Amino acid sequence: MTFAEEPQVLLVNDELETALEEVPSTGAVFVVWPRDAGPYIAWTGALRRRLRRLLRPAAQPSRLLNLRSIADRVEYWPVTSRLQTALVLWDVARQYTPDNYLEILKLRFPAYLKLILGNEFPRTQVTSRIAGTTGQFYGPFRSRGAAEEFEHQFLDLFQIRRCQEDLAPSPEHPGCIYGEMSMCLRPCQQVVGREEYATETKRVSEFLLTAGQQMIRTAGSARDRLSVELDFEAAAREHKRIERIQTILKLRDELVADIDHLHGIAVTPLVERTSVQLFFMIGGVWHAPVPFSVALSDQSVSMDRRMKEIVSSIVPRKASLRERQEYLAILARWFYSSWRDGEWISIPNLAAAPYRRIISAISRTAQ
Repeated sequence: MTFAEEPQVLLVNDELETALEEVPSTGAVFVVWPRDAGPYIAWTGALRRRLRRLLRPAAQPSRLLNLRSIADRVEYWPVTSRLQTALVLWDVARQYTPDNYLEILKLRFPAYLKLILGNEFPRTQVTSRIAGTTGQFYGPFRSRGAAEEFEHQFLDLFQIRRCQEDLAPSPEHPGCIYGEMSMCLRPCQQVVGREEYATETKRVSEFLLTAGQQMIRTAGSARDRLSVELDFEAAAREHKRIERIQTILKLRDELVADIDHLHGIAVTPLVERTSVQLFFMIGGVWHAPVPFSVALSDQSVSMDRRMKEIVSSIVPRKASLRERQEYLAILARWFYSSWRDGEWISIPNLAAAPYRRIISAISRTAQ
């Protein structure tokens, strides 16, 4: 997948000043190619002004960086949103400087809650790395502190272990305070075996996969049944349990999900005020942007129908774990930033896309 199309090229020669007049003043990702050195990769919100400063005549003294005397040519890709800038910059840096592109991007990996399924007695941990094929990842969170707080609170709903050690179960194991408080099944002391512990692990996995909704539905059914049976004390306990689950779920942002089921659409602006760009993320993987017009002249087919045709044309694609980690880092940087210039619509899957919400977000972004 490439987000950077063929670049526009500007030669650094005697005609440079005239050629700069044709360079757009919009945002862009650009690469300055020195004659005998590696590329200078950057982005700017005003390309023409930035290039005039970088490629000014040597006769103009300044402490600012000047590449005029060593530059051979400039390649640039116009961009219209901060999300597109991030994706094009990632693509260009990865192609031109594969050994250190992450340093150029200064890309910080967000935190995830990982359920370590490869362990004989699975446990959770907060990590910023997506690696291995035997883990379930939940995130990305706004910060590591937010992920740790969610982990601490949500584990109170279950009885899987919180210790980090590689267990060697034995009746002589000293255990811990969580076992004494009946907040752990105590596999370390052989109170339960692997099968019983696996049942609790499955409940944890299901909670993360369904964002707690399956547990809420189960507790809600139990509450209603107990109310019909006039067991109001037990019904009240189930109601309190539902409230507790909902309180825990509020600790995470809209973006947080099991990453294999992290689907959504980023709606970002274009230079034309009557159009937007749609970036689909399916299963934590970005897809090529799709332009969408809201101009009256394009309304021979309804917006709903055009949107459904676009969604039906999306073919989910696979990516390596490393690519997914970087895709999600770009999404988290954009989503959690103060400079986010668009809207994010979470969707359960392509077949259940909320078209009314998507069209409303498109209209707001276009305006």
